[in-house]
Amino acid sequence: MRWKNGSGLLIWGDVGTGKSFFAGCIANALLEKGVPVLMTNFSRILNTLTGMHFEDRNQFINNLNRYSLLIIDDLGIERNSDFALEQVFNVIDSRYRSKKPLIITTNLTLSELNNAADIAHKRIYDRILERCIPVRINNRNIRQDNATANLKQAKKILLNNHAPNQN
Repeated sequence: MRWKNGSGLLIWGDVGTGKSFFAGCIANALLEKGVPVLMTNFSRILNTLTGMHFEDRNQFINNLNRYSLLIIDDLGIERNSDFALEQVFNVIDSRYRSKKPLIITTNLTLSELNNAADIAHKRIYDRILERCIPVRINNRNIRQDNATANLKQAKKILLNNHAPNQN
């Protein structure tokens, strides 16, 4: 897989619009072709890094660059402690320096990414915006639509099971 200069995608939009599904489809298509892909989120990465020694954390982050494509789902939901922000920066910066592609999904708007309130977030977002092409998913909330359909189906089942016997 050859992406120009490690460019990638920044898939952004409202909650439930299919961003993760879209990224997962890309991952599955590449995996079917034998391309090493990892799809994860920063909460999982941070849980793994917590408690590791400095050298082990660096090795873990370096190992993420073994994947031809790294997909980070739901950027912005991770905790904002100094440790978390440092590790998020380290992962993004490592990928940035390796010039390997990165796909990120987020509910953050481009305005929020472009106008980060503090230097820690700005350092992260600047690298992402330089390398990732923004793609807005402007869709209805698919989860909400599915929940509505499931509720209708449940009501139908319950009403049919509790209807008086007509014999």
